[in-house]
Amino acid sequence: MSITGVERVDPPLTADELATLVGFLEYHRKTLLVKCADLTDEQLRRRAVPPSTLSLLGLVRHLSEVERGWFQRGVLGLDVPPLYWSESNRDGDFDDVDDADVPGAFVEFERECARSREILATRSLDDTFVKRREAISIRWLLVHLIEEYARHNGHADLLREVIDGVTGE
Repeated sequence: MSITGVERVDPPLTADELATLVGFLEYHRKTLLVKCADLTDEQLRRRAVPPSTLSLLGLVRHLSEVERGWFQRGVLGLDVPPLYWSESNRDGDFDDVDDADVPGAFVEFERECARSREILATRSLDDTFVKRREAISIRWLLVHLIEEYARHNGHADLLREVIDGVTGE
């Protein structure tokens, strides 16, 4: 599997709050794909810091779960099953990459992001949903997702550097 031609668009410097937050989220979604670009399946599966099970493929699978969990389970309240983990294997998204379908994981990531965009397009920043008996605003969710992607993109940067020395934003 080789991802190529990923283009990121910088977040807007002057925009309203929603466009700014969405711009940063989209930038971070694309950054994850940039970190995975031009690597083989084996490189994407590589766990660079034993005993950690963290890999680039695991991050893609995990962030697919994050998108699905927050937007479909959270915002919409749907009872959608997890993609890669189960109650008996809570870290399956990270742990079970040795035989994982690499192209399928990237297709799923794009599908989950697209579904999240569709859901977000029908909401305002002040809309709320309930998760774990707490009211959460769409504004909070977007800030949280930016934080989650930024943290994991830092991991991805280190993983990529160990794999082939590539560094950068």
